Amino acid sequence: MRAVALGGGHGLHATLSALRRITPDVTAVVTVADDGGSSGRLRRELGLLPPGDLRQALAALAAAEDGGTLWAEVFQHRFGGSGALTGHAVGNLLLAGLFEVLGDPVAGLDEAARLLGVTGRVLPMSAEPLEIEAEVTGLEGGGEVSRIRGQVAVASTPGQVRRISLHAPGRPGEPPAACREAVDAVLAADAVFLGPGSWFTSVLPHLLVPGLHDALVRTTATKVVILNLVPQPGETAGFSPERHLDVLFEHAPRLAVDAVIADRDSVPTPARLRRAAAELGARAHLATVADPGVAGRHDPDALAGCVREALGLTEREREGQ
Repeated sequence: MRAVALGGGHGLHATLSALRRITPDVTAVVTVADDGGSSGRLRRELGLLPPGDLRQALAALAAAEDGGTLWAEVFQHRFGGSGALTGHAVGNLLLAGLFEVLGDPVAGLDEAARLLGVTGRVLPMSAEPLEIEAEVTGLEGGGEVSRIRGQVAVASTPGQVRRISLHAPGRPGEPPAACREAVDAVLAADAVFLGPGSWFTSVLPHLLVPGLHDALVRTTATKVVILNLVPQPGETAGFSPERHLDVLFEHAPRLAVDAVIADRDSVPTPARLRRAAAELGARAHLATVADPGVAGRHDPDALAGCVREALGLTEREREGQ
């Protein structure tokens, strides 16, 4: 099965970790709008793609054998101390070096994947760093709409995010260009996954890149949305599971979905979510997919089992197909 997962950060890491248990043919399409921490520093200083979310995706897909686990650990290692390297992850620096030497982020990511023993592929959603702009209410103490820019500002706003837009810095009126390899992967996929993750800064941005949006609409792949375990302060505070779906389709009304996966204990009114999913042509699959040992994280094995069910793989396996 050719699986493609779109997102960023810990949410995409969870999906990739689950998909690795089902198929070796996994492609991650990763957001490139991060402007904070180590990624933000490298982006500002070198003008490169922010490497942090790309690094996370590579680590999630790293092979468990032939030294893959060690390299994944080194890749994720963050320097301490108080010098210039403080806070930088080894993988971020390595990716930045590959991007500069090869002059092509896709080629750099493919080289890093070979180093880590990754059997799938990691691709950026765009070959240039992008900027998020959000319409937010509640910042002025009323219903006035304010505009804020930057992934960190949007993710941490005390207001209510209503809508986001995406553009390349310095070209606010020009739609961002999609990574050609990412578009091809979506069109060739058997299954495509959106979420979980920071809804406005990791999941929705993919729908605002016209080339990717069109590929998601056109692909014959089974399309699956995986919902978050809890609302996120700032971005989705107070959101019900159904509201997450509403916002998704406000940004991409032409997108059709086949399945919605949610943690059973994270859905206060299951019947309401099932109705909301059905209105979009999808079936809701509720199961216990939260990691009992880590609050707010999905359990990869449980999530893989729910994905198998949503795709009908368990039934096919029982029938010997």
